Amino acid sequence: MHDSERSERLARVYSARNNQELAEGYDEWSQEYEGDMISLGYATPAVAAGFMGRYVPPDGTILDAGVGTGILGDTLKVLGYEDLVGIDLSEGMLEKAREKGAYRELHRMVLGERLSFDDDRFAATISVGVFTTGHAPPESFDELVRVVRSGGWAIFSVRDDVYRDEGFQEKQESLEKEGKWRLAQMSDAFQPFPTGETSHMNLVFAYQIS
Repeated sequence: MHDSERSERLARVYSARNNQELAEGYDEWSQEYEGDMISLGYATPAVAAGFMGRYVPPDGTILDAGVGTGILGDTLKVLGYEDLVGIDLSEGMLEKAREKGAYRELHRMVLGERLSFDDDRFAATISVGVFTTGHAPPESFDELVRVVRSGGWAIFSVRDDVYRDEGFQEKQESLEKEGKWRLAQMSDAFQPFPTGETSHMNLVFAYQIS
């Protein structure tokens, strides 16, 4: 694997102008994605899984919103979370996730649009790597709150500059003021790629749904 090719794949998804371009970028990346992330030392799934272990009992149905190739599902299954449902906008990524066998259901859905789930279906939702530049918008949280039952949890990463500059901080605080959820924990900013492939930092949040 060449570093330049990996950088080009990263750049393509970060520069996508709409969901179609984003889906196409991930479809094309799906075969190499997991190897690329592992080679970069991708730290965010482990941090998010740690938050899950702290707040979410392993006996409910969990929504992995933005499942990718299912890296997180493998980890959650080892931790005892066996009732996993995943969504992603990329069919190529979903196909790779299906090969893992960690998920009971996988569906193509787009964060930022209405999700085809009933209200209060899930005990928790977890999202890693999808709230970043050119990806899912802050309005995605409205649907995630809707499909998680009262007392359940929303655990997710947000790129720190996107949190400050692209409406995420305002949306998260607005939902708390509206009584939709309560912040339980916000991580310190950390480097998602310890190898230094990118300079941005990530944050991980845990909110309890009201």
